[in-house]
Amino acid sequence: MILHRLDGCAPAPLAHYLKALGVLRLVAEQFDPEARGWWEGERFLLASHKDEDELQAFFIDSYAPTAMISPWNKGSGFFYANDPGLSPIETSMAPRFARLREGIRAARTQLDPMTAADQRVRAIKDEAKDKSLSKAQREQLKKSEEYKERLAESERQFKQIKTDLMPDLRREWRGSHREWMDAALVLDETGVARFPALLGTGGNDGRLDFTNNFLQRLGELFVLADPAAPALAGAATSLREAILGKVARSNSTGLAIGQFAPGGAGGANATSGPDGDSRLNPWDFILMLEGTVMFTAASTRRMQQGASRAAAPFAISGHAAGYASASDSDESARGEQWMPLWSQPMTHTELHRLLAEGRAQLDARAVTEPLDLARAVARLGVARGIHAFQRYAYIERNGQSNLAVPLGRFVVPDRASPALACLDDLDAWLPRLRRFARDRDAPKRLIQAERRLVDALFAITQHPGEAARWQAVLLRMADIETLQVHGAGAKAGPIPRLRPEWVQFADDGSADLRLAVAFALQCADARAARRDGVRRHWLTLEKGRYKGSSTDRVMQGRSGSDDAIALVSRRLIETAQHGGRRLPLEPAFGCAASRHDLARLLAGGVDIDRCLSLARALMALDARACATQPPHLQPASPSDWPDDAWLAIRLALLPWPLPDGRHAGCDPAILRRLQAGDATTAVQLALRRLRAAGIHSSVRVAAAAPELALHYAAALAFPISRDTAARFAQRLAPIASKENAA
Repeated sequence: MILHRLDGCAPAPLAHYLKALGVLRLVAEQFDPEARGWWEGERFLLASHKDEDELQAFFIDSYAPTAMISPWNKGSGFFYANDPGLSPIETSMAPRFARLREGIRAARTQLDPMTAADQRVRAIKDEAKDKSLSKAQREQLKKSEEYKERLAESERQFKQIKTDLMPDLRREWRGSHREWMDAALVLDETGVARFPALLGTGGNDGRLDFTNNFLQRLGELFVLADPAAPALAGAATSLREAILGKVARSNSTGLAIGQFAPGGAGGANATSGPDGDSRLNPWDFILMLEGTVMFTAASTRRMQQGASRAAAPFAISGHAAGYASASDSDESARGEQWMPLWSQPMTHTELHRLLAEGRAQLDARAVTEPLDLARAVARLGVARGIHAFQRYAYIERNGQSNLAVPLGRFVVPDRASPALACLDDLDAWLPRLRRFARDRDAPKRLIQAERRLVDALFAITQHPGEAARWQAVLLRMADIETLQVHGAGAKAGPIPRLRPEWVQFADDGSADLRLAVAFALQCADARAARRDGVRRHWLTLEKGRYKGSSTDRVMQGRSGSDDAIALVSRRLIETAQHGGRRLPLEPAFGCAASRHDLARLLAGGVDIDRCLSLARALMALDARACATQPPHLQPASPSDWPDDAWLAIRLALLPWPLPDGRHAGCDPAILRRLQAGDATTAVQLALRRLRAAGIHSSVRVAAAAPELALHYAAALAFPISRDTAARFAQRLAPIASKENAA
């Protein structure tokens, strides 16, 4: 086989992608059945038994166009006398256009009622354009109720006949014109037409009818009146430019290409001047439409929605996320379509089968959203050699023009990552959040936060092994929960229960994450870790739903330091109410703060705002699962000790007795002095408590800035283990500790 590098066919824009499929389809169906095609980088490769000259001769001398006709559209040419696109083909005697003529005849036999209805509508509209009437009379006629009623009734009859026409055509049509119809529209179980976004609304986009323009482009390349239909001068040059990327400047100006090539549509800033015409190679349009026939649509019924819709290969709802230029206006009803790129040679038959089965499932449910499709592809991969998808969205840009905008490339991983199974925890929560973020009354902050979360989730599907990506998702979820705590879209509910593996995949070896895990999983009593965590101080929940305000909820999510201090203060109040004299914050599941991380925190080496944001998200970790599968984190690297003054405060505020069995009590005044910025008095109170318990430290006085006092207070919110407390005691009073040990 001979390898042909089709540099004129690329994954983007959509017109060039479809052009590659059109070339493969036509060559395989009409010239070389064993031809194969695949993608290499930004070009399409074609392997064929025919050389370059033979392929060119096929398109110039033998190519027989597919019967692309859309009699259900007014712009198709069937409703105009001597239409410049339809009439020359209909009267041509060339054998290569036989399929087109057959399709036109098949349409004509069923169009008489629709043509008559269209003429009635035009006749009524012409009444208001009668030049024998004055302008005022014409305006008066258009405003009259009788005129409006007649026009509305005529248009209703036309629409009804058009609706009935489509089922009749589907029953009667056979041949290539039926192939085109199957790509352009689909009828649901009630007979109502649904239109895949790839071909607009049944083969047209606004006033631009794709099929009529297809016929006109044929007239620019071939002599339609000649029985042999020879190619016009320049057709071969245009073909080489379209397929092989040979620069020949053979593009025509002022021709519309619709949504398929936004860069060639012309308009403002299209050239060095303020405005520019569209530029189009006729072969580009012809081969592009030939490629669309590969995307045969089907009708799928989504029982959970109770409605049918057109389901084209890899077509899903739109979501303005996962790409840099996303905006609210991008979420049009036309949605998105992900075009597969495969790296192994594939025949036309194999490709047609792939596209016919072009659907994805996530577990037992069909994929309907871009993020779900990304997860399905990343977790399970796609068979038959697909290595990437080019993502397109059919959205309004450049005014009200509908354009197929490329949103980037999604690479299919070589193997599925087990990490992505963690995203299953969000399956019920994300659609609910999405629904409330789409609500017309949704706060702007919630919309933006939901989009940032989806952006982070998209990044994970492409880079599941990067801990920073997992932390970004946790932070975005914490942001959304913060908004809901303060009343922005609370109906979406709190972060759902997370499996312990979230910690493993988010572990980047940083002190921030280790402290966040220790903070999130601590409890009042290690034996009651499942029941009495600290999440109730952040969220007031009842059966997994938000409840009204509560005195327990003291964390606000605005400042990490303030939240940490508020937690310590609330815990001291609670234990005092029950006659206790301790700080009930114990580590759970072996997740305690190390002295190394605490030293970094007190030295300003930890971003406490980020740390507490991570902790708020990690509070959703499933306590039952953590009990059987405790999180394992990378150990902390050695560092200096925390300040001796803070060690004294920490030992004076423990949840259990000192290492030698004695209890120093718990004086809430220590925390109050730290909150007031008075570290000196706080340390004195702590030393007094320790001396009463038999620990005589060399520390006598501590002079510290008010900011450091707040750091001292915030650091108390991170639980330590009994072993760490023993080391702190030995550090403060090494001689006394040895004597107690003896």
